[in-house]
Amino acid sequence: MKKVFKLSLAPVLAFSMMLTGCGTNNAANGGANTNAGTATDAPAEATAAPTDAPKSDIKVGMVTDIGGVNDKSFNQSAWEALQALEKEAGIEVKYLQSKSSADYQPNLNQFVKGGFNLTWGIGFDLGDAIKLAATENPDANLAIIDSVVDAPNVQSVTFAENEGSFLVGVVAGLTTKTNKIGFIGGAESPVIKRFEVGFKAGIAAVNPKAELKITYAGAYDKPDVGKSLAATLYNDGADIIFPAAGATGNGVFNEAKSRNKAGGTKVWVIGVDKDQSIDFGDDVTLTSMIKRVDEAVKKVSQEVIDGTFKGGITTLTLKDNGVGLPETSKANVTPEILAKVEEYKQQIIAGTVTVPSE
Repeated sequence: MKKVFKLSLAPVLAFSMMLTGCGTNNAANGGANTNAGTATDAPAEATAAPTDAPKSDIKVGMVTDIGGVNDKSFNQSAWEALQALEKEAGIEVKYLQSKSSADYQPNLNQFVKGGFNLTWGIGFDLGDAIKLAATENPDANLAIIDSVVDAPNVQSVTFAENEGSFLVGVVAGLTTKTNKIGFIGGAESPVIKRFEVGFKAGIAAVNPKAELKITYAGAYDKPDVGKSLAATLYNDGADIIFPAAGATGNGVFNEAKSRNKAGGTKVWVIGVDKDQSIDFGDDVTLTSMIKRVDEAVKKVSQEVIDGTFKGGITTLTLKDNGVGLPETSKANVTPEILAKVEEYKQQIIAGTVTVPSE
């Protein structure tokens, strides 16, 4: 079953450019969770949020991939969405952080066996573990971001990353001063490949002279590796880098900030999954390719609250406002470039421009 839902967008995406990876208490309130992720750990408790909503018996659990809940990317977006739903609907939310792929199955089982009404797996890497949990527990409700799991009790949410990446490629191609641009992927996968090929196509559409240098970190939780790869790309002349690498991409921002502070050629980073200018600042964030993981998590979780949850595939595209540029793009992207992005946006929606996905 395939279905597409329209998202109720936050004001940050009302912008006309909207288009379209120690103790449990510390983890729950946003700090680093150094002990979570093993089968013996108790689920991390969400921070109690003041709310006027009546207390609900619904419990929703979330298992991160190895990037961690504070990755400033899609894990963090998903958790923030659940925290917001806790405040709005009075439900109970918890998460478990995975240190390695070996933790996925036991972490999922903690929620499933614990009677949670919905268990999320965040990231394509949890696909096999979600499939096994769904098969062994046919009465449980599960959902996953960035992967398709064929099971009647699993809601799979995927995104057209290639379409959003095309548009930030347009921004990069028209902004670069050196005609050298970098892309850093996490682990090679169909999801990250969609980021890569869409970005490459967007650059080529507006600046065929620009050279895109592509590299992969092989991990989503290695900011030091991201920083090192960024240094190499910037040293080779790139003035813009687009990392699609979860927390590994945080190192790219750190490298860019250091270089800009030292002076010399101005360098930029294009954020991913959420508006990363909020975390890293407009001085280094050219724009961001947003995936509405937060809205997708809230939407599917709300279906459980309403008793309407069904398994199936939800694909969020440019037309569905599932990916987009944030309003903060106006800080660094010129009106002329934004107009060109809007032009391509409408052509993609109309089908006159087809963005490659692999």
